[in-house]
Amino acid sequence: MRTAFDTGLGIPERCIVVGEVAQAHDGSLGAAHAYIDAIADAGADAVKFQTHIAEAESSALEPWRTKFSLQDETRFDYWRRMEFAAEQWAGLKAHTEDRGLLFLSSPFSIEAADLLARIGIRAWKIASGEAGNTLLLRRIAETGLPVIVSTGMSALSETDQAVALFRSGGIPVTVLQCTSAYPCAPEHLGLNLLDRFRERYRCAVGLSDHSGTIFAGLAACALGAQMVEVHVTFSRDCFGPDVPASITTGELKTLVEGVRFIGKATGSSVEKDALTSELDPVRRIFTKSLTFRCDLPEGTRLSADHFSAKKPGTGIPVERVDRLVGRSLRRAVKLGAFVVEDDVLPG
Repeated sequence: MRTAFDTGLGIPERCIVVGEVAQAHDGSLGAAHAYIDAIADAGADAVKFQTHIAEAESSALEPWRTKFSLQDETRFDYWRRMEFAAEQWAGLKAHTEDRGLLFLSSPFSIEAADLLARIGIRAWKIASGEAGNTLLLRRIAETGLPVIVSTGMSALSETDQAVALFRSGGIPVTVLQCTSAYPCAPEHLGLNLLDRFRERYRCAVGLSDHSGTIFAGLAACALGAQMVEVHVTFSRDCFGPDVPASITTGELKTLVEGVRFIGKATGSSVEKDALTSELDPVRRIFTKSLTFRCDLPEGTRLSADHFSAKKPGTGIPVERVDRLVGRSLRRAVKLGAFVVEDDVLPG
């Protein structure tokens, strides 16, 4: 069993499932709250948003990754439309915690980090595009709160530096393998990196998935991931750039069920003989006992040809046939009768 490192998130030791809302709310506060309920109903452990303050993080020069919005002339305009006020963020956090989930949000500026700190965030998620933003990382490190570092667009050297910065302050770190492709092809998921990151950083590791399926998260869990983060959408017909890389809220429920199942399956230590002993009542139904193949008179010297095997396995086990071969019958027996020790004279 792989080593489970402390995430510092206060969630029982298991694979933590995070529902990533990101910009799926499309600037609607009501939709953001609805996503919280849907993710909670699916059984996830945490809800994650992104906190954008356009003036603090962007400029008119920022290009579109994908020109998807007809109502926003520039990318800057889009970020501005995605903003919520501090009291609205506080309401989202309170709603999340009322549903028993951990509230997470990625800040994209120092101002966004300060806003989240004021509302009492319990942990930080670092977007991979911010891995080299030393100003932001230092501000986050000052809080001493646990940190989740995404590696989607980061070279190993950038992740090394970010992890070292937080580790120097004794901060619990979780490193997520991520590939910033929307959607991400299975051959680019990088599941092999989970063990490499675990060995390299000696910390909790997980997967931030953009495949748009539940399969990657299930595979990561089976490989020992302590966290699986997935983008969530109400429907594949919804609007937004992340929909192709998202799973539906219904699929999230299936993912959670699968992760819990895998966690129990991989977290237990089974002794085969002990398990077989527990299954003895079932074993007696499906296994077979020795019977006589034909009518035989008293005194017959037994050979293997005199025996057959029939259910149930409540009599003499078939594997003991060699102990009976060569011995003589104490009395006559009938075809199909189950063999009992008293039928046979001692050898």
